[in-house]
Amino acid sequence: MAEYAHPEVLVDTAWVADHLDDPNVRLVESNEDILLYDQGHIPGAVKIDWVADLNDPVVRDYLDKARFEQLLAAKGISNDTTVVFYGDKNNWWATYALWVFKLFGHADARILNGGRAKWIAEGRELTRQVPSYPAGSYTAPERDDTAIRAFRDQVREHIKQSGTALVDVRSPQEYSGERTHMPEYPQEGTLRGGHIPTAASIPWAQAVQADSTFKPIEELQALYGGKGITPDKDVIAYCRIGERSSHTWFVLTYLLGYPKVRNYDGSWTEWGNGVGLPIEKSYQG
Repeated sequence: MAEYAHPEVLVDTAWVADHLDDPNVRLVESNEDILLYDQGHIPGAVKIDWVADLNDPVVRDYLDKARFEQLLAAKGISNDTTVVFYGDKNNWWATYALWVFKLFGHADARILNGGRAKWIAEGRELTRQVPSYPAGSYTAPERDDTAIRAFRDQVREHIKQSGTALVDVRSPQEYSGERTHMPEYPQEGTLRGGHIPTAASIPWAQAVQADSTFKPIEELQALYGGKGITPDKDVIAYCRIGERSSHTWFVLTYLLGYPKVRNYDGSWTEWGNGVGLPIEKSYQG
């Protein structure tokens, strides 16, 4: 992993096994399948549910500063805690949770390379015991919605400018307009199929190997660079609601070291339903 631009953001299963009792480390499991944690998780890991824990219950937005502080304190996390995220589906939701933590500037947030799949494949211990930790002490800044997050109107301007790049990380069928969603993903009410003009199609899971670990840096550079997603550009990634694209944001930002990458979490559920917003289709059926 030392080949990556920021290798410190990844840990392997051996590192996690060595730090299971480290009071300065908190393991956080975040999954698409919210029942997996109860069926068995890494000893000492706490669960963070992206819907119940990270999202506002009324407004389509993330939790605010006060609720973020309360959440982390309740999980035994303080400002100086090393938080290691992992989960199912190639760490899809783990990177999403990490991205939300970064909106509040949490300093030391990492990913278990390979996630649940790698841990289980190696025959490592799982438990159903839910840990209890003393409350953490957490003080967060106001959420920063500028550096790593993009909004609809910013995307509208982005696609008109030079020196920018837009990457659609959904499936080829969603990108082309053949489908408004894939059967393995929830239907979130998108009325139109297609993609945002100028977007390159690079499905998010192409960044990982069969064992759920990230591909070597040379393969990642070829994957994104081959589609014009290069480090000299201002890059925005999107999917349906910003979850798959947070995975691509993580790859571009931390593994490849791109200096300016944002995640458009409104994504296709907003753009595909937006009045007056242009789309493109490549599917002729």
